[in-house]
Amino acid sequence: MDRLGFDGFVAAKAGALWQSAWFLTGDAHKAEDLVQTALARVYDRYDGLASDQQFEAYVRTTMYRVHCSWWRRRWNDEHPTEELPDRASEPSPSNIDLRRALLTLPRMQRAVLVLRFFEDRSVDEVARILGIASGTVKAHTSRGCAALRRSHHLSDEEDRHERIA
Repeated sequence: MDRLGFDGFVAAKAGALWQSAWFLTGDAHKAEDLVQTALARVYDRYDGLASDQQFEAYVRTTMYRVHCSWWRRRWNDEHPTEELPDRASEPSPSNIDLRRALLTLPRMQRAVLVLRFFEDRSVDEVARILGIASGTVKAHTSRGCAALRRSHHLSDEEDRHERIA
């Protein structure tokens, strides 16, 4: 089985990992921090897994667990700095609308929806990754999808004009 090596893996998968992190955090810089933290935690496990696909799954699981631990500890409190960091490239406008809609959801619903639909994970996988029951995953999925259907961030222009009129 061909392996890219850790540096090759990061070069090949960093964009996809960052995009998942961006949907979770809603912030480009927090997304970068999340990906870097997850990669740092799993670095020494690269050679122990049989394929890059298995390692990617391990990185993503670690990323979601780190994200959960951050918001449990209220890590998201920001502190101003004197120097602005470099800007990361922003995703397309449709992804920005999706991010805005996702940010209106409670964090656990957001995590469940990103795992279920963006990462295409099963209910059981999401439950295992987040450490919650399968029924809780289903409830968060149902409530989150209902909230997204009502979101003004995802409605068509026509719908927006009809609601305003």
